[in-house]
This record gives sequence, C-alpha cells and structure tokens, in this order.
Amino acid sequence: MSDSIVNSAKSVHILFLPSGLGVGQMVPFFRLASMLASHRCRITFITMLLEISTTNSSFVSNFFANHPEINRLDFQILPLNTSTSPINDPFIMQIDAISNSLHQLAPLVSLNEPVSAIVSDFILASSLSQIANNLNIPLYNISTTSAKFYSTVAYLPVLLSKDPAAFKYCSSNLEIPGIGSVPKSSIPRSWLDDSQTNYVLKAYLLPNARALPQVTGVFLNTFPWFEPETIAALDDGRVTSSLPLVFPVGPVGHYKLGEDSQCSWLDEQPAESVVYVSFGTREPISSQQLREIGKGLEICGYKFLWVLKEELQELFENTVLEEMEKKGKIMKAGDYEEAIMDHPAIGLFVNQCEWDSVMNAAWSGVPILAWPQHGDQKLNAEAVEKAGLGRWVEEWGWGEENLVNGGRIAEMVKNLMGDVNMKVNAMKVREQARKAKEIGGSSEKRLRKFIETLKSEQK
Repeated sequence: MSDSIVNSAKSVHILFLPSGLGVGQMVPFFRLASMLASHRCRITFITMLLEISTTNSSFVSNFFANHPEINRLDFQILPLNTSTSPINDPFIMQIDAISNSLHQLAPLVSLNEPVSAIVSDFILASSLSQIANNLNIPLYNISTTSAKFYSTVAYLPVLLSKDPAAFKYCSSNLEIPGIGSVPKSSIPRSWLDDSQTNYVLKAYLLPNARALPQVTGVFLNTFPWFEPETIAALDDGRVTSSLPLVFPVGPVGHYKLGEDSQCSWLDEQPAESVVYVSFGTREPISSQQLREIGKGLEICGYKFLWVLKEELQELFENTVLEEMEKKGKIMKAGDYEEAIMDHPAIGLFVNQCEWDSVMNAAWSGVPILAWPQHGDQKLNAEAVEKAGLGRWVEEWGWGEENLVNGGRIAEMVKNLMGDVNMKVNAMKVREQARKAKEIGGSSEKRLRKFIETLKSEQK
C-alpha cells in the first residue's frame, strides 16, 4: 500500500449514499467503499429503507459483516403519494421517493463527525447537488457504465438545447466533441421513444446530466489504457468544458465483498475449456431466444456454465435440462461472477456487456462474446472490441430485434473458443488492468489524487 495514500487519508471521512435500486446497482458502491476503506479512509455507508428496494438482502448483510470498519446508517425513505403522480414506472417512482426524502439527510449528517465528501449515484445528482452545496460538502458520483456512454449522457444537455427533437427524428449519427460519432443503431431505444409514458430521457437522464456541473467529480470503473481517447477527451474538457473531474479507478472489482461462492464443478474442467454464459437478472431476453441459446450451447462442442434465474429454468422441460447438464451446468443467479471469471477453466464469456461484468472480464483476461440487449450496452461492446477484449457480433442487433438461431450461436462460440489471437489480446488487457491498479499505476494515481484533494480541502 502506498504510504502517501495512508498518511493523507487519516482524517478523510466519506459518506456513501447509493440509491439502492437493486443489489447490482449497489455492487460498485460496495467495491469503491471497500477500496477506500483499505486505504484507511473512514467510511459511512447509508442504506435506503424502502419497500421496493432490495438493499436488505443477505448480500448486503454479508458485506457489512465482512467489513466491520465501515459504519452503516439506515435511511428511511418516505412513502410516495402515487395518486398525484402521472408516472407509473417503478424505477422512476423509486427515484422520486428517494429525492423527496433527501431533505432528511442534513440532520443525519450533522449528528455525525464532519464529512469530507458524499459519493452517490448519477441518478440522484439533480436532487442531491443542492443539498450537498447547502451542507458545504463536495458531491461525487459513481458512473456504472463505460466512459464513452457516460460522455454521451453528459453531452445530452448541449445536444438537446441545440435541438429539443434531436432523437425524435434522428436519422444519422450523433457527433460528440472529442469522442466522435455515436451510430444511430447504438442509441438506446428508450431515447428514441417520444411517447408520453416514456420518462427515461426527460425525467431521469436529462435533469441529472444538467446537474453534473454542480458535481465535483465522477468515479469511472475503467482505466485509461482501455478507453484512452474518451478519457483523454474528458480530462481535457473537450466533451463539454463544464463537466466535473473524472477519476477512472478501475477495474473496481477484485475487492472481497463476502465469502466466495466456488463452483466445484469448474475444478474438474481443463483450463480454458468452459463457456461462461450470463445475461444478468433483468435482461429482456425472449423465451424463444433463451431456448436457442440452450441449443447453441448443447451443440457447440464445449462444456458450458450457464447462469439463469430460477424462473427462467422453468422454460426447459426436465428431460431437456437433464440432457443439457450432461454437457454443461446450469446455475441459479447469485453473487459469484468474480469467482467464476477468475477460474482457469473459463475460456469465453457470453454476456450483454453490462459494464461491471466487462471490467471483471478485463481483470481476469477472459475474452467476451458481446451480445448487447439494451441501454448502454452497444457502446460498451464497442469499447470491448476496440480494446481487444472480445468480439461484438453487430448483425445480431439488440437482443430483442432478431432471433439468432442456436446453430449460429454455436458457430460463433466455436470460432471464438479457438481464436488464439483473441486469447492473447485478452491476456494483454489483463496485464494492463493489473498495471493500472499497482502503486504508481493510472488508477492508483487517480485514487491518490482524490484522497489528497479531500485532505487539502480540510486544512
């Protein structure tokens, strides 16, 4: 550990305030909190208490049990009066409920020791920036996507101020200063939906993007070697000069969050012989497509480990599952991606390019077969392919656009499992990811800059 970090962090107290929109959204906060606590920063972690929140899971409890040095405070969210709101999207409703409760934060903060910084979600930037300013505490955000998609979102206020209907009649690429073109085909579908019931762009992204100039800094789970042009453009203020500082400190993914869940089945498999398939727990994959994925895995000629939600396993008849498990293993979803990815038996990762998973693959040097499903994932897949970590099959489109048959999936898996050059490139990514986290590496330097900035502001 760097002595300069240890010495500069002794009186730094950081308040983590995640929105608690599911365990997946909490993981980056847990990892960064664990990372800063290991550098002797004092951490207070506020957990949201809300009926539709999942923060009261065993995963959350295990994190605090394994990190007694991190203080936990529960924050009660006030119920939202849904009868007066035209919005029925549960995601937006939860954000509104949290935003309407943040006025309770001031007395909570004042009851505890002085706070050096608040670290929160991008989705709370607009509602939390003024509160943080009133408390005279700098606000930092955690971005849970690639630097390129973050840049695209950050540029939205400029883009839409020039043309409020930029997405309604979008017929060409978006041009973003310092970043280049974003193809229309990579723009999230929700941005192109101009219906009255779609609040994603207007009620969620745009207000928070407009609040970014009031945010002091943004943590990015990436590293300059992986996205060099984009991070350089953000550092130089070329995207837009009003954006906050960025702190690319990734891959933020190898800090112990709890007990590792090992799969003993993997221990029995040869090195780089298993295809790991996981599309998370919320992807909009049709039952037809899931069955085709199953067919592809059966005929690809390689053992596979497929993580599926329990309810999705019910799509397959017991006899089909029995036949599939002769050639691979189907597991229920759980928090063990890092343990699986780091296992020497894994030779390929089939994934939608959720960014946290991308960084896990980068850390472990596992090639990715990128199959974006929605949102930021096409731009994430572009970054994966550009860095040499894997292959993006663009003609498959968004996950819901085309039905890709099992034979095509099997063919692509076989090609990539046998691609020696891609494996070599993925190991180069692994080497660079680990260099970034070493003392003197790019991520370690950015973390030290953050801690030393807080220390200097307290003098």
